[in-house]
Amino acid sequence: MPNFYDVYTVFLVVLVTELLAFIFVLTPLGKIGYEWNYIKNNLLTDLAMTSLFMQWISLLSMVALCGVQRLLHNNISIGIVSYFTILLITYLVSEFMWWINASFQGTESTSQYLLFLSRNLIISAIISAIVLRYFYIQYQWKNKTKALATARVQSLQARIRPHFLFNSMNTIAGLIRFQPDKAERVVEDFADLFRASLTDSEYTTLQKELILCQQYLSIEKLRFEKRLQVIWDIDKIPQDACLPPLSLQPLLENAVYHGIQPLAKGGTINITGILQHQYITITITNPIPFTPHQYGNHIAQQNIRQRLQFFYNSPAKLITSQYENTYQVSMYFPYITNVDQANEA
Repeated sequence: MPNFYDVYTVFLVVLVTELLAFIFVLTPLGKIGYEWNYIKNNLLTDLAMTSLFMQWISLLSMVALCGVQRLLHNNISIGIVSYFTILLITYLVSEFMWWINASFQGTESTSQYLLFLSRNLIISAIISAIVLRYFYIQYQWKNKTKALATARVQSLQARIRPHFLFNSMNTIAGLIRFQPDKAERVVEDFADLFRASLTDSEYTTLQKELILCQQYLSIEKLRFEKRLQVIWDIDKIPQDACLPPLSLQPLLENAVYHGIQPLAKGGTINITGILQHQYITITITNPIPFTPHQYGNHIAQQNIRQRLQFFYNSPAKLITSQYENTYQVSMYFPYITNVDQANEA
């Protein structure tokens, strides 16, 4: 079931209900025998009364379904109770509307009353079944999407490239005898990287992600020495921003592996960040060789792009560009401080 407290959901229900009211009012006009004067004089009145009647049912049903969602947690129970709740509200509103009409225009026959009531209940039963079925299918689709996204997150988090593992071990082995303090620091940074890759957390903060990136680059800098230069320009972005874990580190790993490593003289990686209109943009720029180089199949980028779209309901994207001997990737996402805001963004 959707969140009926949400303004967008309420607006959507009201809009759909009004469109259905238009359909119900306009449908009889196709019958032979309707005169133009009758249509001109009664169309707006019929539309107003039909809209009022249907909007009452829709709004009262949303209020009742909010209570059903709070009281029940089983999907089947929620579906059954919601269905009969809508029918009950339809019956009560129909009775009320019939009583108002009888008060102003006089009592009509029992057959007309039964026809009015049965028609409303049948229409409500059909539309309610379709709407609840749609909610159920949408719920299943969201669960499937969430499970797929979670599997992809775990796949990326569990992936430590073998070349990085072997190179780091060799770096540590070379430092143990002559620079044991530095070797100990590398081991600690390496342990933090593995700990981050095995975490089950759905989100992290930008501060923690940047610390992880700095630990990764410090390990690589010991291997490449002067060939790897890093320029940070991230003072203008808030450190408490919420984002999926391992969103930046794989991008820096790509910059090192595809940009710095193939170049004999190495190069400089630039990391810049800006906050504009409550959106954060982090851009990573690295040099690339003039000669063709194997850039892989961009699995990490596709994974991060899909996780950003899943994590934030509002626009979030990963943009890549290449200019001659420079490669640039930008991550654009809303500034939020907790995961609940991410789901509501």
